[in-house]
Amino acid sequence: MSNDKFDTARQVLRQQKLTGERALFQSENLAVYDSVFENGESPLKESSSLYLDNCLFRWKYPLWYCKHVDVKECTWFDMARAGVWYTDDISVRDSIVEAPKNFRRCRGVTLTNVNFPNAEETLWNCTDVNLSYVQAHGDYFAMNCKNMQLDHFELVGNYSFDGVENMEIHHARMLSKDAFWNSDNVTVYDSFISGEYLGWNAKNLTLINCTIESLQGMCYIDNLVMKNCKLINTTLAFEYSSVDAKIHGTIDSVLNPSSGVIRADEIKELTVEKDKVDPSKTKIFVQGKEVEA
Repeated sequence: MSNDKFDTARQVLRQQKLTGERALFQSENLAVYDSVFENGESPLKESSSLYLDNCLFRWKYPLWYCKHVDVKECTWFDMARAGVWYTDDISVRDSIVEAPKNFRRCRGVTLTNVNFPNAEETLWNCTDVNLSYVQAHGDYFAMNCKNMQLDHFELVGNYSFDGVENMEIHHARMLSKDAFWNSDNVTVYDSFISGEYLGWNAKNLTLINCTIESLQGMCYIDNLVMKNCKLINTTLAFEYSSVDAKIHGTIDSVLNPSSGVIRADEIKELTVEKDKVDPSKTKIFVQGKEVEA
């Protein structure tokens, strides 16, 4: 189908097989439909104002140093790795990105209904990122990104969102060890997260209406806020964290929080070692009654 935005483009290509290095180098105002890019690196390098519809990328570096790119129903195959780097203002929807190490140092990235079956080292050092109905499988997803908005996100992969700043997540399901390490100003709503060592060394991490399962989760955090959350099979929580937590149900164990308030229906095991933290800086309430730290 044609896209009205690009019907008046200077050039329209349909059902092409494009080969060779830099096949469409520095293209402008170009619409490409139902075409294959293969056997040649960097086919669209330094291009701008592109519309790509139902195209197949079979080789490396297809979209580097590009601007204003609209992608619909396209596929990056495994060898199209490092596919989108140093690109500004790109929208991708209804697509599959099989290749790893995609989207690096980009600004203005919008991904809608995109599947990353091999998301290893994907979305690094990007700014102004919006993800909606995105599925990803792979380690080290979204390292050092800034200004992210995610909705209906699914991830299977460890070490995710390391070093991110200013991120908001809604309706996510994440199986991820070491998520949110070294992050700053992250808020997660209505989500499920399972994985060891959640949030270590983070600043300003807020979890609202979330269910968490994490061995030694939420430790070494400066300003952890948890509102109406559940902790399932979560032990040795909050070590050396400043915390304001309201937990529905039971916490299996709490170890040496540094300061703040913890509220829960039950805490099976509470350990506060006076030689390591100041107990007076933390207030703990079980079923509304304060207990001695």
